[in-house]
Amino acid sequence: MKSNILVIGGTGKTGRRVVEQLQKQGIEPRIGSRSASPSFDWDNKDTWVGALEGIERMYVTYYPDLAVPGAKKAIESLTYLAKELGVKKMVLLSGKGEVEAETCEQIVMGSGMDYTIVRASWFNQNWSESFFLEPILSGEVALPMSDVLIPFVDADDIAEVAAKVLMDDQYNGEIVEVTGPELITFKDIVATIAQVSDIKLNFYDITLEQYVEGMNQMQLPADVVWLIEYLFSHVLTNPNNQKVTHDVEKVLGRPAKKFRAYVEETAKTGVWNSVEVTK
Repeated sequence: MKSNILVIGGTGKTGRRVVEQLQKQGIEPRIGSRSASPSFDWDNKDTWVGALEGIERMYVTYYPDLAVPGAKKAIESLTYLAKELGVKKMVLLSGKGEVEAETCEQIVMGSGMDYTIVRASWFNQNWSESFFLEPILSGEVALPMSDVLIPFVDADDIAEVAAKVLMDDQYNGEIVEVTGPELITFKDIVATIAQVSDIKLNFYDITLEQYVEGMNQMQLPADVVWLIEYLFSHVLTNPNNQKVTHDVEKVLGRPAKKFRAYVEETAKTGVWNSVEVTK
């Protein structure tokens, strides 16, 4: 049965998991994506009204990140339209330690709608579904700031929290900060993936300048290079990002998933299998 719930980014890393969580509750949410019907496209405001029609609650992720230029205006426009069309509650996925993301949060918080902000640390799934996967598959991982401690959080935990706060009004008006249960470095991460998956990974500690130059040589889109450089230079080093919170446990009544548990689960999928097996 169709519902009055919309998941914008419903085919993305957290969005599709939020959809799955809602489906477990017997809720069939509307998917907000370009391929859905009605479609939702951040770059085409003509699609927004159809996607929002009849919706009362919505989960919103902005791709690629709330920090990028244009995100604030998009969130502002969407929030205004959502309220005009009768949306009662909005759950926004935000990033810990991102000043621009916090500006977007303020727009939602001041909208007059009920809201919950889910502020997340870096995702475990960046190593299996995103920009860190390719270096893992190459067997050669070169990253800057290899000793910075990061409370990587699992996308499954983010989605379960998001689905809970979306449907449970006791979290209205709150900012929920989701992290993993431990601080871990890039060196630790690569070593754990290598050990658990029984693959050979070489790790190189490089400067941020070298990393950016490497991305440019790979001819990555300029906005992607800008975003990754921003995340390393401003977000990763933010002291607020180097703290473990216990909000996952508070909301779900269980501890957040450890990075090693994520690696053990992910290794079984075979996503890292093209890497040379350790002899």
